[in-house]
Amino acid sequence: MTAVPDLHTCFKTLIASPSISSLDPSQDQANDQLIQHLHHWLTDLGFRCEVKQVISSRGKQNLLASIVPPDSRGGLLLSGHTDTVPFDQQRWNSDPFTLTEKDGRWYGLGSCDMKGFFALIIAALQELPLTELKRPLYILATADEETTMNGAKAFAAERKIQPDYAIIGEPTGLRPVYMHKGHLAKGIRITGRSGHSSDPELGLNAIEIINLAISQLLKLREHLKQGYQESVFSVPYPTLNLGHIHGGDAANRICGCCELHLDLRPIPGIPLPDLEVLLRQYLMPITDQYPDSLEIFNLYPGSEAFKGDASSDWSQQVAALSGQQPEVVNYATEAPYLQQLGCQTLVLGPGHIAQAHQPDEYLEMQYLQPTVRLIKELIYNACLI
Repeated sequence: MTAVPDLHTCFKTLIASPSISSLDPSQDQANDQLIQHLHHWLTDLGFRCEVKQVISSRGKQNLLASIVPPDSRGGLLLSGHTDTVPFDQQRWNSDPFTLTEKDGRWYGLGSCDMKGFFALIIAALQELPLTELKRPLYILATADEETTMNGAKAFAAERKIQPDYAIIGEPTGLRPVYMHKGHLAKGIRITGRSGHSSDPELGLNAIEIINLAISQLLKLREHLKQGYQESVFSVPYPTLNLGHIHGGDAANRICGCCELHLDLRPIPGIPLPDLEVLLRQYLMPITDQYPDSLEIFNLYPGSEAFKGDASSDWSQQVAALSGQQPEVVNYATEAPYLQQLGCQTLVLGPGHIAQAHQPDEYLEMQYLQPTVRLIKELIYNACLI
């Protein structure tokens, strides 16, 4: 009927299309090869495909494929990201860009996180009467989820479509996820004044100032713990971790510079801008006492927390189809951005997050047919009846 290849060939082709995202320009890669494959296959299946370059992404692209029946609206969005994290070749037992089958698993970079989801969507689409759709069906492939999430952010800002429902195919073990925490990574740099340790008055010790800043950060941590709660999480409050500190160069020198890196994980209801305001407020006594000595900077782009509705019709319908109750997770996804389209949003896909970002990443083959079947049922319920 079409020139679209079978599941194994699609899977193999996507794994063989490098699309690493990295904040390090020397490791960052384009995703155009993978986008071209999806464009070709989805066009052959009857979708209208649009490719758009993502601003601030070193030339990366988003792809939106659509079938919109006349006089219809709403429908379903199936979404995934095209990029992978970097890899350490020496820790892999096979070529990361070659699909390798062993012990009931398909190994390859992106096999579960999350190129494999696209191959499974293609397989499901080939078994559906797409000419009989009653409501819109959209397939979205985004750029740079692993770094900036700029692909999803840009697409959400355009408000190009208004689906009723969205599924983001991250590896959840085919369990519907309706809520997760956000993530914010900040650096604090104290610039003091170096000098000889024999006369402390000649310098301004950055280590001593960072110690004062840490005291304020611990007060912020307690404020977050006491003031914000979401009981469904295993850790039911926002967390603040002091993860890395470095300063000074010799015992007999007054430390002129000291840097602290911290990790904040907000629960839903605390937007990242509000969290940054709190951080600056708690550090204000330090900036008042030592003007121009304290700098706060981003280590890498943050991601918002996400909260859907576990009791919504969509959540309950997906729970019934998957045989799994809606749950929460601690990792971040593109869900809070795609939710801005106004759709009921869930995260659900094959494989487990424990395999993501690991050497010898794999997807268990036992997920293949159940995922194809579930995708077909989701499309049928959202778009065909």
